[in-house]
Amino acid sequence: RQRGDSQYEKLADESRFHVVTEGPCKLRVHFSDYVDTGLFLDHRPIRQLIASRAQGKSFLNLFAYTGAATVHAALGGASASLSVDLSNTYLGWAKRNLQLNNLDESRHRMLRADCLQWLDKNHQQRYDLIFLDPPTFSNSKKMESLLDIQKHHVQLIDRSMLLLAEGGTLYFSTNLRTFQLNEQLTSRYRLTDISAKSIPVDFQRRGNIHYCFEIQHR
Repeated sequence: RQRGDSQYEKLADESRFHVVTEGPCKLRVHFSDYVDTGLFLDHRPIRQLIASRAQGKSFLNLFAYTGAATVHAALGGASASLSVDLSNTYLGWAKRNLQLNNLDESRHRMLRADCLQWLDKNHQQRYDLIFLDPPTFSNSKKMESLLDIQKHHVQLIDRSMLLLAEGGTLYFSTNLRTFQLNEQLTSRYRLTDISAKSIPVDFQRRGNIHYCFEIQHR
């Protein structure tokens, strides 16, 4: 289990990366010297869904991790993307994933920022597709405040929806198995629970491995 800053520890050996394919994407993974491999396998269907809807659209990837969803969106034809994460390690990993797929880094940008603080700012840019996949809990010293997804998911979704263009779609996912969606959100937005179809067959014996919601403006 990751605690505090452990999720941001630097990789031990750059040479031990391996390249795997997921659909048309090439992605770097690491099996030995780090807590995470760099690829959450239970999110394959949502990444593929994002790719299928990305053509000609702008994409925002919040808590972007190693940028796998960004690679899918870019190869799916996204016109531009922004990937936001607090970890330099993960952003460097995401950048290498973009390079591995020969993607234009001037169109598909990386930003190091605390997503909670970044969402508080007054942004002019709007995005057609947003992927919001926060950690269940984080008390990293690099963040200005702790994150508890059950307590903070309304705030996170509301702020993210301010950046969603009319007619756009936000995908919100969480791996908190006891997660309960706040009913306030169903009155504010068009919200569809797509959890069942977003879990791949090899994870279906653990049907609550994650929850996923499709959210649009009313």
